[in-house]
Amino acid sequence: MTAHYRHLSLEDRIEIERLAGLDVPRAGIARLVGVHRSTITRELGRGSWQPEHEHANLRPYLRNKLDTRERHGRLYLAGQAQLAADTRKARSHEPFRMGYDRLVDWVITHLRKGWTVEEIAGRVPIEFPDDARMRVSAETLYAWIYSPHQQHRGLWQYLPRGHRKRRKKKGRNVHRERFKWRTSIHDRPTEIEDRRQFGHWESDSVIGTHGSGGIHTTVERTSRYYQAIKIPQIAARPTVDAQISLFATLPAHAVRSVTTDNGSEFAFHYELADALAVPTYFADPYSAYQRGTNEHFNGRLRRYLPKGTSFDDLTQDEINSFVNEINNRPRKILGWATPAEIFHELTWEPTPTT
Repeated sequence: MTAHYRHLSLEDRIEIERLAGLDVPRAGIARLVGVHRSTITRELGRGSWQPEHEHANLRPYLRNKLDTRERHGRLYLAGQAQLAADTRKARSHEPFRMGYDRLVDWVITHLRKGWTVEEIAGRVPIEFPDDARMRVSAETLYAWIYSPHQQHRGLWQYLPRGHRKRRKKKGRNVHRERFKWRTSIHDRPTEIEDRRQFGHWESDSVIGTHGSGGIHTTVERTSRYYQAIKIPQIAARPTVDAQISLFATLPAHAVRSVTTDNGSEFAFHYELADALAVPTYFADPYSAYQRGTNEHFNGRLRRYLPKGTSFDDLTQDEINSFVNEINNRPRKILGWATPAEIFHELTWEPTPTT
């Protein structure tokens, strides 16, 4: 019967030292200690050491104080192995990279600028190619930000969602029809799903407080290029007019389809198809993950315009400045290029001559 994995205790290591000294095979040690033989192999491999031959003769626990081992024999000492294991355990969850003051200062500065941890982790090697200590992973940054020792800094408030604790996302599986001539996301072509083809967009709305209007937002799935336009209310007519005004200025290959949620503001989707030959696909109700790119970028816009903000005095120029900052931030998925760079390249690339 295979033994379940468990951490070795000091008593286990003392027994391993005794049995190893009697030349018991590793499989036999594993059975007697009650662990898998791979655990014994790893323990002896990392816990043994090679003493100097002449110094080993002076160790009192060797028989008659004589070194009867082979010239290259290794010793396993339970006490030293336990000390090494305790040290590894203490360090195993430490974000050790964040002990470098220059890195800490750079990270905090860019968190306060609104950069995400992935953007910071991806950009550090580019900014400091010759400093090996200026390297950190996104997960290490999250662990450091949320570690108890960093809570006094309140760095979590600079993250995109500003949550005090890390959260998991969940969705509900609900399906129902809402609009006439509605095309489900499940009928969307595969080239849209895998983002191979440029020109497919996701759209949604950002609502101001107390009837102060809204913002129609849309993001291109391949380049992650984001656009937003203020509308007087979240309704079907202003929304389709905003869509047409945004897309009409772009070449045909840059606007091939739109995917939206089931909000009533998209009820006139057929007018977009009539005007620009752009089909609309509808996600399942309560399934925001199916339009994850748009949801993500709306979250970025909300960092400038938090929920509860009135849009009465908000101007399109202010929205454009927010969107410009968003589109000129490096993105990991783009190889740390910016959405603006990729979108411009894919939209206005020269037409091949024949």
